[in-house]
Amino acid sequence: MNFRNKDWRNGMRVTVDYNNMMKKFVGADGFKDSEINELKEAAADAFDCVAQGRGKGMMGWTELPYNQKEIVEDILATAKEVRRKFKYFVVLGIGGSALGPIAVFNALCHLHYNDLAPSKRKGPKFYVEDNVDPERMAALLDVIEPEKTCFNVITKSGATSETMAQYLIINDMLVKAVGDKANDHIIATTDAAKGNLIKLAEQNDYKTFCIPDGVGGRFSELCPVGLLPAAVLGLDIKAMLAGAAFMDNVCSKPSVAKNPALASAVLQYMAMKRGKNVGVMMPYADSLKFMSDWYCQLWAESLGKNVTLDGKPCNVGQTPVKALGVTDQHSQVQLYTEGPFDKVVTFLSVGNYRKEFPIPHGCEDIPDVAFLGGHTMNELIAAENKATAYALTKAGRQNYTITLPEVNEFTLGQLMYLFELQTAYAGALFHIDTFNQPGVEAGKQATYALLGKKGYEAKREELDNAPKAEDKYIV
Repeated sequence: MNFRNKDWRNGMRVTVDYNNMMKKFVGADGFKDSEINELKEAAADAFDCVAQGRGKGMMGWTELPYNQKEIVEDILATAKEVRRKFKYFVVLGIGGSALGPIAVFNALCHLHYNDLAPSKRKGPKFYVEDNVDPERMAALLDVIEPEKTCFNVITKSGATSETMAQYLIINDMLVKAVGDKANDHIIATTDAAKGNLIKLAEQNDYKTFCIPDGVGGRFSELCPVGLLPAAVLGLDIKAMLAGAAFMDNVCSKPSVAKNPALASAVLQYMAMKRGKNVGVMMPYADSLKFMSDWYCQLWAESLGKNVTLDGKPCNVGQTPVKALGVTDQHSQVQLYTEGPFDKVVTFLSVGNYRKEFPIPHGCEDIPDVAFLGGHTMNELIAAENKATAYALTKAGRQNYTITLPEVNEFTLGQLMYLFELQTAYAGALFHIDTFNQPGVEAGKQATYALLGKKGYEAKREELDNAPKAEDKYIV
């Protein structure tokens, strides 16, 4: 991959086309140029807010395209050892510690990677355990061999109940299987100085990678959280970081016309202000299917807030919905075309797919089938993407398209960084704390209380005294 060549980089630029958000294309529900211009000052303020916060507080993620170069060689050396020694590589994590690695794996590896013969796969089988469903854990243990498996435990705090429960199970299993060599099978990715996992790593001499300060889970894919699994898969993590840095430079202007992340943020902000409370992410590529999952956490957890930075109630946010082109043309698009005017559809399009598949001629006596012959699946999926965007636009439904010239490490790094910047700008426009998640804490505390964690006795009493379910409401 020639990402050091300027012409190649420019040819791989990810773009945002928002024509179908505008009144002249989508009709009455669209925006006028003048309405975007009215937000020029607010957009510039949002840009300045993000620019001035770079590297500070919970915005350490803005420096990841640059400061992770310092540990890339260590990551690559570790990944090489894992690939040499182990048959399986399992990530234990949840939220941003899992969704990013899953998205990158599915985007950049063979879509049936684990089913390939070892000679074609050229690396360990890859699994991400991001839930505590007991059937899923049992299923994992049915298909791996502990003595041939490396486990990457990812949690910044070391207090994530789900991940640490998995750790307890896996560590116990490893000790029984390989004895005092169990520590060779675990890599910890966690905070450098505080938390339970760093203590365990030091006690057990686990290989450890650190999550930098100011990097929350949903913004962590471009640090060891995501870079180590990607490197184990044989992916070019230097190209991913270069792609993110490239997009950072593309987004260096405080102008909607020149900054694609700012444009996306402003458009979504305007749409939300008009009641577009649902944002559909619809990639037209199976490889990008799980980018939607990663984006859903980023967008929902960052923007779903009930108070502004100055303490005013707000209840803002947009519900992200996952769709896949063309699959969901046959399940969801009917709603998007004729249902409520409460959605913005974001298409993820691919300029050139990595494979071309011809459709042979045949069924000449059946015109409804024969017309497909001589085309390619590439042409078919591109036509369906274009047709769906046209149908939505004709129906007066706002949509816009983000295009990757092709899916590779460089363009994926761009895309993820674009979404992170877009989210930060949108949070600044709403004047909220984009980087906390207080709404998650109530459920965590209730879980601790129900399982008898010390210090949560009062919460347990509160739960015990909560109104009891009534049989008449159970059908």
